[in-house]
Amino acid sequence: MSATLQQALRAAHFDLMEQDPRVFVMGEDVGVLGGAFGITAGLLQRFGAERVRDAPISEAAIIGAAIGAALVGMRPICEMQFVDFLFVALDQLLHQAALAHYASGGANALPLVIRANYGVGPGSGPQDSGTLYGALLQFPGLTVVIPSSPSEAANLLAQAVRDPNPVLFLEPRELYPTTDLVPDLPALPMTRARVLRKGDDLTCVAAGGMVRRALAAAERVAADKVSVEVIDLRCVMPLDESTIITSAARTGRVLVLDEAPRGGGLAAEVLALVAETATARAARVLLRRLTAAPTPIGYAPHLAAAAVPDARASRGFAHETQQNGLQGNIRGNALGSPWALGWCRG
Repeated sequence: MSATLQQALRAAHFDLMEQDPRVFVMGEDVGVLGGAFGITAGLLQRFGAERVRDAPISEAAIIGAAIGAALVGMRPICEMQFVDFLFVALDQLLHQAALAHYASGGANALPLVIRANYGVGPGSGPQDSGTLYGALLQFPGLTVVIPSSPSEAANLLAQAVRDPNPVLFLEPRELYPTTDLVPDLPALPMTRARVLRKGDDLTCVAAGGMVRRALAAAERVAADKVSVEVIDLRCVMPLDESTIITSAARTGRVLVLDEAPRGGGLAAEVLALVAETATARAARVLLRRLTAAPTPIGYAPHLAAAAVPDARASRGFAHETQQNGLQGNIRGNALGSPWALGWCRG
């Protein structure tokens, strides 16, 4: 039986800690409890309290201590549980960790991994359903990766732990119980995007949980002879510009799916990247984005589901972008499209 995302991450922790005695885990409830989502279950019994450290409820202290450990040669993996909790540790993350290499004139490496899950989950509500990655695009020095499958998660975590610079490892919470949709993927460098499905009519760019929606939409519109190329970003900071631009120039149409609200976010950055490229301008590439609604995430499952794009909405906008060739910015039902209204109805 194929491993789930949760199981793949747990196995990757065991492997990495077996291979390198410098790797240790620190965070709230990572030891005795085994992590809020079971990712670190069994690590305390196998590696002991020195390498699996239950921390106090202070994200600032966790990341601050991990920075110190990384500066003297250790390779900490910090678990933040929900990405929303990082807000109370942004100074440590962005002013200290992300700038350590630059501020030291290249003298200091900082091999630090910070794990956190993100996105809409059952009953998470507005304070535990954030994405955050869009806001972090403005802070060089930090690599931000988002796996879309169990095999990608294991591969990306291994590369992140071995990287000499800080990596924020974001896990789509909705994917924890899922298995690989596309088996036997070859390994890629951490900052490379992956073309999961070839197509000629439209480039659909996504990350994390949105990748599955993109693949589902591509499969459905294929019945209507619309050929969609699906790109899994894998790393959102920095972006793999070459893969995105090459595909966009070839298909002539780009649709970006993003679980975050559109303002100043990942979807806007991808579209701006394409629009500013001479090759894409010459090809007159048509650009669209489908993002979360600009609203807090509700506790009720139907409200939470209505806030983010689903496969039905993705399929609709793929059709609309391919057939009508309209440029625009899609946010909820802002354009009054029946497809936009469709995803709000679930």
